[in-house]
Amino acid sequence: MTERMLRGLILQGVGGFYSVEAADRVYECRARGIFRKSGITPLAGDMAAISAEPDGTGMVEEILPRRNFLRRPPVANLDQLMIIVSSCEPSPNLLNTDRIVAAALEKEIEPVLVFSKTDLAAVTPLEKIYSSAGIRWFSVSCKTGQGVEKVKRLLPGKTTVFTGNSGVGKSTLLNSMFHSLHLQTGEISRKLGRGRHTTRKVQLLKLKEGGYVADTPGFSSITLEKSDRARKENLPFCFPEFAPYLGECQFSSCSHTGEKGCAILQAVRDGKISQSRYKNYVMMYREMDGIKEWNKK
Repeated sequence: MTERMLRGLILQGVGGFYSVEAADRVYECRARGIFRKSGITPLAGDMAAISAEPDGTGMVEEILPRRNFLRRPPVANLDQLMIIVSSCEPSPNLLNTDRIVAAALEKEIEPVLVFSKTDLAAVTPLEKIYSSAGIRWFSVSCKTGQGVEKVKRLLPGKTTVFTGNSGVGKSTLLNSMFHSLHLQTGEISRKLGRGRHTTRKVQLLKLKEGGYVADTPGFSSITLEKSDRARKENLPFCFPEFAPYLGECQFSSCSHTGEKGCAILQAVRDGKISQSRYKNYVMMYREMDGIKEWNKK
C-alpha cells in the first residue's frame, strides 16, 4: 500500500510532530517546511490535509481555512468558550470577563459564562448582569452537583475551550463532568511519545458523546494578545445589550463613552443596561486608544 490523502483534525502538536485524527485513527505527522517558511503554525483544532502512511505516520500538507483562532492558548476553530467565574475565592474580575466575552463575540465564538462555587456565595447579582446583557450563563457547584449536567449537555458536537483564572474551579468542573479526561490525555501523550511534556501544549480531547474539549494546562486563563482583542470600531457590537440603541445617538460618530445625546448612556441611566457592563465598555474603549492598529497585527 502507498500513502493516501486524507482530511483530518489536528488534536495536538509537540516538537514538530502533530497528532491528526483522520479516517477513524490517529496519525503522527510532521509538517511540510513550507509552513515554517510561510510563518504558519498548525494549531490544535485545525483541519488539515495529510498524506497518510499505512504505519500510522504522515505529513501535514495543507492547513484548511480557519473559522477563528486564539493565540493564547493556541487553538483554532472553536464553537464555544466556557468562561469560569468564581463566586468567591477568588472574587469575580468582571472587567477581564467582559474583555474575554467581547473577544469571543468578535471572533464568532459563543461565550458561555459558568458561575462556580455557588455553595460558597450567591451569584444572583452576576446572573442579573449577564441575563440583561443577553449572555448565556449557568450557575454550578461541583460540591453539590448543581448545574454540572446542564453545562455538560452543551458540549456534544462542539469544540469547546474552558478558561478561567487560577482557583476558579475549572479543573474541578472538568473532572466532575468527565472522569476519564486524564486517562485520555495520557493516551494521546503515549501516542506522540512525548510523555509528560505534552501537558504544556493544548490538546483536543474527544468526548464519547461527540465533540472535543481543549485541554489547556499551563494556560490558567486566556491571555488576550493585542491581536486577539476586539477592535475599537467593533467594540459596541460586542456588547449585545447595546444593539437596540446603536444608531439612535444624537451624533453618528458617538463613541458611547459619555457624549451628549448618547442613546446607550441614556439606557444605562434608565436601568436598561448594566452599570457594570457599561463601565467596563468605557474602560476597554479607552484602553484601545493607546493601541495603534499596526501594533495589533
